[in-house]
Formats: sequence, C-alpha cells, structure tokens
Amino acid sequence: MAGLAESGSNPDVDLLYDINGLAKDAPHWFDRVMEYVGEYGLLLAMVLLVLWCWWSVRRRGAEDAASSVAALVWAPLAAGVAVLVNVPIRGFVERPRPFLDHQGLDVLVSGKTDYSFVSDHATITMALGVGLFVTNRKFGLVGIGLALLEGFCRVYMGVHYPTDVVGGFALGTAVALLLSPVAMALLTPLMKAVEGSRRLGWVIRARGAGQGQESVVSGARSKRSVDSEERDLAA
Repeated sequence: MAGLAESGSNPDVDLLYDINGLAKDAPHWFDRVMEYVGEYGLLLAMVLLVLWCWWSVRRRGAEDAASSVAALVWAPLAAGVAVLVNVPIRGFVERPRPFLDHQGLDVLVSGKTDYSFVSDHATITMALGVGLFVTNRKFGLVGIGLALLEGFCRVYMGVHYPTDVVGGFALGTAVALLLSPVAMALLTPLMKAVEGSRRLGWVIRARGAGQGQESVVSGARSKRSVDSEERDLAA
C-alpha cells in the first residue's frame, strides 16, 4: 500500500492534493474550524446523535423499545470493535501518513506519527452511523452523512489518503452489520431485563411512555364490548 502512494500519477494521490489544496486557498479561520470539526467536533456530534435517538426511543415507549435500545448500545460497541480490528490491519499494511511521502501538503494537525491505513475517525463514525441506521433510518442517514463529512475532513486536513477513509468506511460498515445478529441476540435479552427493572427501567422506557396508546386500545376494546352487549340485548 505504501508503494502505491509513491507515484504522483496515482488517482489516490491526485485526489489527496485536490482536496487538501482547498485548505491552502481557504481563510485561516476556516482551516481552524475544519481542524476542530475533523478531529473532535464530528465525533462529539455522533455521540450526541446516538443519545438523541435513545431519548426518542425511550420517550416513545413502543413495544420494541428494548430491541431498539439494544441496537443503539451495539452502535458504539461496534465502533470500538472496529477500532480494535484496525490495530492489526495498520500493523500489517504499514502505510505512512501522506505528508511523510508527499511534499506541499497543508497539514492542519501535527503529531500524527502512527500509520495511515485505515482511518480510525472514518471507521468510528461510519460504524456509529450504520448502527444508528439499523435502529432508525432517519437518525441513521444523518449519522452516515456526518461520517462522510468526517472522511472529507481527514483528507482536507492532510492526514489521510482518500483510500484510508474508504477503508475506514468499509471496516466500520462490515463490523456494524456482520456482527449485528450476534450482538442483538446477546443485548436484546439484557435490555428486556433492564426494562423490567424498577430502578433501571427508565433507561428503556420513560415513565408513562406508551400508556396513552394502551389507553386508546383499552377504550376501543371496551367500546366494542359494550356494543356487542347492546346487540345481544336487542336480539
């Protein structure tokens, strides 16, 4: 992989220079914003998005709340597993950071001494985004969009090749989807046990959540029962 990056005619390198070249033409303050967003901001946004989705699930209090929360718990776990899987991948590929092999890059973040392939940031954000998509498509699409933006930021900052980002997206997606059945089989019973707990039940379902719907269903059943009795008396 390192050998592929040595040629300036490589499309991966060309795209790196094209995207990173935007940083050279941008105002200094914008580069500082992109540095913060790409290094910390989008990761924080993904965490907040997961919490928002969890709040929405527990407030709605649907019958599948336990399985939905289990999927949400799996999302950050999938990100952690993907990062662990990336450790041997990085050690095997040993691809240097792009600024070590190519001159003229505008590197917005210093101190990056580890290997480049694959991007941890891209891996984490995409694993979270795909995990959210399994739970809720609307939240998931927003999460995947944030992950794509994270990938762009990493190349813009000059710390990753585009293929580092694509590899991170693939790794995060694969871990989140392929291990999801096993994770859900283990986490769903646990979340159902939490739901039945007096002390921890609020984690799965907010107090009073779902009671309005149950009251409507109960009222409809009572009305049908009364109507049935009236028909029997009339007969």
